[in-house]
Amino acid sequence: MENIPVVGLGTWKASPGEVADAVKVAINLGYRHFDCAYLYHNESEVGMGINAKIQEGVVKREDLFVVSKPGEKDVPLDFNGMVIPSNTSFLDTWEAMEELVIEGLVKHLGVSNFNHEQLEKLLNKPGLRYKPITNQIECHPYLTQKNLIDFCHRRNVSVTAYRPLGGSRQGVDLMDDLVVQKIAKKHRKSCAQILIRFQIQRNVIVIPKSVTPSRIRENIQVFDFKLTEKDMEELLSLNKNLRLATFPSTENHKDYPFHIKY
Repeated sequence: MENIPVVGLGTWKASPGEVADAVKVAINLGYRHFDCAYLYHNESEVGMGINAKIQEGVVKREDLFVVSKPGEKDVPLDFNGMVIPSNTSFLDTWEAMEELVIEGLVKHLGVSNFNHEQLEKLLNKPGLRYKPITNQIECHPYLTQKNLIDFCHRRNVSVTAYRPLGGSRQGVDLMDDLVVQKIAKKHRKSCAQILIRFQIQRNVIVIPKSVTPSRIRENIQVFDFKLTEKDMEELLSLNKNLRLATFPSTENHKDYPFHIKY
């Protein structure tokens, strides 16, 4: 399996005016994994930050693992010459993406928000030329995703956790959880560091988003401590199957992934 850097910088909702500087800070601090998407509308600024650090000689392009996502749109999507009509299946889309690898435009392929049935269907696709190396899913102690993570790992597909710090929904905020705060106090770490370390110890890649230099630094300072087995059990026990990213506008799509348990 491709060795994806275990902590990356998420760029969702990072404004174009902030994200280039955030990327520069992150590279200086040791980040080598950047999570982007066409639909975030800030990829060119992410590229500006990366190119600036390459020009300075801080990193080489081959040092970096940069993720993009073509995404689902109501109109055809042009992605480096690839056109995906909106009515095609995800298996058709996968074939188009395989062509990008063959043409040398991308190195690896992954998926996002696939449930286990969709992933199984893809892995069993006749004539599959390239397996997905990761499945990027929402994951945090209120949505532990144990069954889906176990399934992915059994099939040698890594898992990347987005929204690992949770977020506010219906007045519920993971960072205010008393269990998370108790464990953070015990280890003299921030709640964010606890939530990131939680994923690392589950063998899950994690991509917290921030544009604040102090938090970007804090989020990668997670390799000098270890959560105990009891800590992990307590965090896993917080599971509420609370999904924060539900994509309601796509609920009627034939490939909507969240109609089954995992």
